[in-house]
Amino acid sequence: MHRLRVAALQYFLRPVKQFKEFSDQVSALVETAEDYGCGLVVFPEYFCVQLLTMGDTQRPIRTQIRELSRSAPAIIELLQGLARKHKIYIVGGTIPVADPDDADVIRNVCYIVGPSGEYVTQEKLHVTRFERDDWDVSAGREVTLIDTSFGCMAVAICYDVEFPEMVRVAAREGAKILVVPSCTDDRQGFLRVRYCAHARAIENQMYVIQSSTVGSLPAVPAVHLNYGQAAILTPSDFQFSRDGILAEGNVNQEMMVIGELDLEDILDSHTRGTVLPLLDSARTASLVKHVRRLHL
Repeated sequence: MHRLRVAALQYFLRPVKQFKEFSDQVSALVETAEDYGCGLVVFPEYFCVQLLTMGDTQRPIRTQIRELSRSAPAIIELLQGLARKHKIYIVGGTIPVADPDDADVIRNVCYIVGPSGEYVTQEKLHVTRFERDDWDVSAGREVTLIDTSFGCMAVAICYDVEFPEMVRVAAREGAKILVVPSCTDDRQGFLRVRYCAHARAIENQMYVIQSSTVGSLPAVPAVHLNYGQAAILTPSDFQFSRDGILAEGNVNQEMMVIGELDLEDILDSHTRGTVLPLLDSARTASLVKHVRRLHL
């Protein structure tokens, strides 16, 4: 398979009174993605926080996040069922999950589910200040490469995409698609992620799919506001879209952004591109051994 249609969500965070309302929203989006012939649908980081509106939002947020982690099995089961039903790959945003070896440790985890219902995970490796200090969420430990029927992909969760070394490792190991589930509350935060996501597409000659939360949950700290825009980004070269943007949504509106990737174009760019940053990055690695520091 060298062509893949993908759906990146601008997922609207709305209050819910019961899990079924959340399930219905997620299910409808996956069904719509299938209707449009997509083989991959991407949810954003912390898309499940709307479940907090079912409880007492006045409690300390770290207590609420730990309670939300107890919903992880139900959310994972939902994603598995939808992937099997619709024969589609789902990048299930992220879910706060208790560490199996220490229930007091919560990590921000993305579940990537295949059409068979089997899944792999990618933990967020760099947590933001509010995650660490307010939510008491701990950083993850390793990069996951996901081999699929359409090739190799990797996931960089929001802040993670601001660390180029992580993505370069995945690209050198064969990842042609990078998925970036994100959750940002203001324009500055969003643009930090968006600019870095596009930089990763250019320097690693890969597709980057960014999904965002939109809407507001005023009662829930850290997601009381959201600023988001989903996009499918490409390298900046002749065979790709003008401006390196295959598709993007309208800022802060509930939308599904759909585009078709050509993996042969990515492979071709690695050897015949106007510039070859992924290949030439080997020279950078050698140069760092010969850095000079001079006094003037």
